[in-house]
Amino acid sequence: MTGWTVRPDGGRPQAARRCEHTPVDEPPVPRGAVCAECSARGRCWVSLRMCLTCGHVGCCDSSPGAHAHAHYEETGHPVMRSAAPHDEWAWCYVDEVFLQPGPADDG
Repeated sequence: MTGWTVRPDGGRPQAARRCEHTPVDEPPVPRGAVCAECSARGRCWVSLRMCLTCGHVGCCDSSPGAHAHAHYEETGHPVMRSAAPHDEWAWCYVDEVFLQPGPADDG
């Protein structure tokens, strides 16, 4: 993969058409295969997301903890991707757009 680009519909009709937060470096190594915050509390999660800035793995917004979103709120790291093996999409919390694999966006 060469980078990320905004999905043609942005994921939402009202969404931005550009994202200046798309990572262009090699993705970080995931910091685990579970949501550590949920595991520590004995909770289950729906799906996992990985931060494309630091590799933090957290649960999705549909999970009780929404730890991926909490990680964004705490750190300001803007983009996460699905941690599912065959999912090829990412989400920018700042611009509220879905990203798909493609040429790196020039901003």
